[in-house]
Amino acid sequence: MPPDPKPAELEAAARLLRAGRLVAFPTETVYGLGANALDPEAVARIYAVKRRPPSSPLIVHVASIEMAKSLVTKWPDTAEQLATRFWPGPLTLVLEKQPTIPSIVTAGLPTVGLRMPAHPIALALIKAAGVPLAAPSANRFTQLSPTTADHVRSRLGSDVDLILDGGPCQVGIESTVLSLAGPQPVLLRPGAISRPQLEAEIGPVAIATEVNESAHPSPGMHPRHYSPRTRLILVENGKVPEQGKGIYLQHNHPPHRSDITTIKMPATAAAYAATLYETLHQADANNYDWIAVDPPPTISEWEAIHDRLRRASS
Repeated sequence: MPPDPKPAELEAAARLLRAGRLVAFPTETVYGLGANALDPEAVARIYAVKRRPPSSPLIVHVASIEMAKSLVTKWPDTAEQLATRFWPGPLTLVLEKQPTIPSIVTAGLPTVGLRMPAHPIALALIKAAGVPLAAPSANRFTQLSPTTADHVRSRLGSDVDLILDGGPCQVGIESTVLSLAGPQPVLLRPGAISRPQLEAEIGPVAIATEVNESAHPSPGMHPRHYSPRTRLILVENGKVPEQGKGIYLQHNHPPHRSDITTIKMPATAAAYAATLYETLHQADANNYDWIAVDPPPTISEWEAIHDRLRRASS
């Protein structure tokens, strides 16, 4: 694991952010591509670098609950309860925004997604910059999310002004996104914080339906997302393609072919999530014809994994 950025490097990153530039930084979920969330021109650079459509909003990262409250018009009791329980952590709360948040951040919607990341470098960077950071994953739109600084370098290269290296991300998949903007909490994107965990705190949580309108209420709702360059397919009972050079990510069933590379994936959802993107990045680098995935169980703790695999195989 690389050494943490020195104070001088963090301050240099903070200066770049205040000047409207882009800085990639680690969080516990994936690496983010950060810009000053209050600067519409800086945020426009995120969209340009990622080649991201304007219909996909960005999550705003904060360093404290107080900073989050300053960015919204309402902070309901459920937000206080969930932030107290899960922040810092992989939970994004969608709430009605203040006018200080530019509309480009939110795809023109009146709501904004807020999160306090559980990573010391991310928190130190936000505090040093003195502004909230809009920060989607540091990759091209719909492509595989980065969980190391090397992933960012290989996919975005010189399009980023500075990359802070904090080693591999511990959670490995994007945050849970929960909307508290309506009369009932709605799960917009599953993540490391499961629906049962949320419901244990605040009661019933609805699940969002697929969206067709121009602006998505949350990132990660595009039909195709989190995709490696190599074709990814979900298979049943180990029935991999008969042709081609492939790699098989095994959860339970062994592959029907013995002449392919097989990787035994972790048995628990948390460990699986932590290694999934790194495994897919490695598969991409080895020029396979396809990646076949043996799907894990269809129970609530695996909901986020199934979401990522389904969109990656679309």
